[in-house]
Amino acid sequence: MVKVLTSNDFIDNVENTKGVVVVDFSATWCGPCKMLGPVFEGVSNKLGDKAKFFKVDIDESGNIAQKYRISAVPTMIIFKDGVPVENLAGFMPEQNITNKVNAHL
Repeated sequence: MVKVLTSNDFIDNVENTKGVVVVDFSATWCGPCKMLGPVFEGVSNKLGDKAKFFKVDIDESGNIAQKYRISAVPTMIIFKDGVPVENLAGFMPEQNITNKVNAHL
């Protein structure tokens, strides 16, 4: 299950979390983001407890988007032990995202 994070939740759920966390930076007005939504949810369901999956709306939490230099959406960032280890820009098929996440588990 993918949870939407606000600026207040981000530090606790991403930066201060051990293990792998994947964050989808998106916007409600973004067509490719809407296409990625169900795919991202599918990867989350497939990997279960192996990694945590969150969404951040760049319009609602602009400070986080700015901190991680999000210049285009959708952008996914894979964090390991609170540190960004890989950026994935644009729409990607479920298997590609799964492979990228598995590489960091």
